[in-house]
Amino acid sequence: MSKLVTYDLADGVATLALDNGKVNALSPDLIVDFNKALDQAEHDRAVVIVTGKPGILSGGFDLKVMMSSPQNAIDLVTAGSKLTRRMLAHPFPLIVACPGHAVAKGAFLLLAADYRIGVEGPFNIGLNEVQIGMTMHHVGIELARDRLSPAAFQRSVISAEMFNPQGALVAGFFDQVVAVDQLLVTALEVAQRLKKINMTAHKNTKLKARQALLDRLDSGLERDKISGLH
Repeated sequence: MSKLVTYDLADGVATLALDNGKVNALSPDLIVDFNKALDQAEHDRAVVIVTGKPGILSGGFDLKVMMSSPQNAIDLVTAGSKLTRRMLAHPFPLIVACPGHAVAKGAFLLLAADYRIGVEGPFNIGLNEVQIGMTMHHVGIELARDRLSPAAFQRSVISAEMFNPQGALVAGFFDQVVAVDQLLVTALEVAQRLKKINMTAHKNTKLKARQALLDRLDSGLERDKISGLH
C-alpha cells in the first residue's frame, strides 16, 4: 500500500493502519488506498483490523478538500459513503481498533465495522457535522440510525453531542473499551476468535442481516447526489 494506509498480513489477519497527518483526515487519496487495502485483504481471505495512529483514528474528512468547492465536497462525501457501505458488506470479519479520537467520518468508520474496540482516555467520539455547519447526509443518518441506540442517535446526529469512550460504548459506537496498551492485543484476540467462524456463513448472514440497511444506504447515496450537503 502507500504511506497513507499501511498493510500488514500476519497469520490470516490483515492490519490496515491509517496515517494521513495530525488528525488522520480522510482525503480522496486515502480513500483510494483504503479500498486497495480492502481489495488485498479480500484476496488474502484475511480478517481485517483497521486502526489509526496513537491518539486518533480519524478526525473526519479532509477539510481542505471539503472547502475547495461544493462539487469536491460532494464527491468526497460520496466516496466516503461508498467506503463505509463496502465495509458493512465486506465478506470477511472487519474490526476497528480505535486508538483515540474518532470524529465525523472517523466515527462512521466505527459504525461500519463488525466489531469496534476503543481505548480509555480523554477522547472524543461522535458526529459533529451540525456543530461545524454541515447538514448530515442521508447515508450518515441511515448508518447512525441503524447502529446507535435510539436516544444516542438523536443526541449525536441532531445535536452533535460528543461522547467519551465509556459513553460511546453505551451509545453504540464501541463494543468494548480497553486500556491503551491493550488495544491491539485485544483486537488480535478478537480477530483470532473470528478466524474460527465459517466465512461463507459469515458473509451470507452479514448480507442477509444488513440487506435492508444496505438498500437504504444505496437510496441515500442517490439522494445525496441530488441534494448535496444541504
